[in-house]
Order: sequence, then structure tokens, then C-alpha cells
Amino acid sequence: MTSRNVDLLSEEGYRVDGRRPDQVRDIACRLGIFQQADVSALFEMWNTRVLAAVYGPHEVRTSRVKQHDKAVVNCQYSMATFSTADRKLRPRGDYRSLEITANIKQVFETAILTQLYPHSQIDIYLEVLQSDGSNYASCVNAATLALIHAGISLKDVVSASSAGLIDSKTIVDVNFTEESISSTPVLTTALMPKTKEVLSMESTGRLAFDSLEAVMDAATQGCLQVYDVMKEAILFYLTEK
Repeated sequence: MTSRNVDLLSEEGYRVDGRRPDQVRDIACRLGIFQQADVSALFEMWNTRVLAAVYGPHEVRTSRVKQHDKAVVNCQYSMATFSTADRKLRPRGDYRSLEITANIKQVFETAILTQLYPHSQIDIYLEVLQSDGSNYASCVNAATLALIHAGISLKDVVSASSAGLIDSKTIVDVNFTEESISSTPVLTTALMPKTKEVLSMESTGRLAFDSLEAVMDAATQGCLQVYDVMKEAILFYLTEK
């Protein structure tokens, strides 16, 4: 164990932010943030905050799209300049942002019942207002809430969570400090909780094959914890509505 890993995981098994290895951060969800968007949602996981806005289904805005029997899913991801200390050093449209955009688009092309919306387009806009790790997972969760608020039909609620490995011990919902250590491999999973169908699996860092199953299981459990909170937020909004 390196000296940095000692800092990341105490001898008692607690992480730098006081959580147990299998515990996600505190989550807060709000639906209906902006009046001018068809729908919007704010997903907060402690100090990671993501705003999602959805427009559509509406008429396809470009003639280059050849697909007419189902909806076209458009996704745009960005980070606010003030979201993290090094954000201003990275241009918009950097490789990581493009990668996250493509992954989220793929997730919701699968999750949305696009055949119910032929000749139309659904736009998902995501802005990271504050970054403290697990940005991709938080964006998936925020987008799910916004789509549900919009009344867009999904196969299932999609929840996402990251998991990592510190000194051969699995951790759930990796924060920025844990992510920033190059020796900490991180796996982010997006799935549909009812069927456990995995829609996306992304890894950063080197993850040994014999540890893969344990980290995958940890990410799945994280997704289920997130799902429970999201479900409560949706039911609360519907009750208040």
C-alpha cells in the first residue's frame, strides 16, 4: 500500500470523506428547474452537481438525418468553467467531454422507446455545475430524471454509479480525490435496475481481470442505491404535482 492509499482508506476501513467503502454519497434530486425547457432536473451527489434539460420530442432539425422510423437522440455535455479548479485549463469539446457525450447518447438510444416517436428528435443537454468525481454517472442519473419528468417513455429507470479499487478493496461512488490517484482504477456502470441489464460500462485505469467481477458487483450495488433515491424523488414530485 502506498502512502497515498493509506490516506484514501484508513486502517478502520473509512474513506477520506468518512464513508464506508460500500456507501454512496448523499443524493438530492429536483425535477422541473427551468420553465423554458420542456423539462429539467438537478442531480446532486454531495459536491457533484449536474443540471439536465430536455427538449422534445420535436421535429428533426437537420435533413442529414436518414432515420425516420424512430426518434433521433441528441446529447450535449459540458462542464461549467467554475465547476472544478482545472476546468478553465481545458477547452470545451475536449476528448473526455466528447467521450462522455457519446456514451450518454448510446445509453439513452437504448433506454428510450424511440420507436414511439417517429420523425422526431429528443435533445438532452447536460451541464456539470460542480465536479467532485463520478461526473459521467451523475449525468446519466440527471438525464434519466429529466426524461421521466418529460413523460418520455423508457424501458426502465436508468441509474449509474462508479466503483473503484483501493489496495484490493472495492469502493462505491468514487469521488474526485479517489479518481485523481492514478493507481485507483474506476469502473462506471449504467444499468436498468429491474432487469439488471447493463447499458454502459466504462473503465479508467488498469483493472486486473481477477478484480473485475468484484468491482462490477460494487458498481451494480451503487446503481441500486442511487435508484432507490431517484425513485423516491420521482414519486415525491408526482405527489406534489
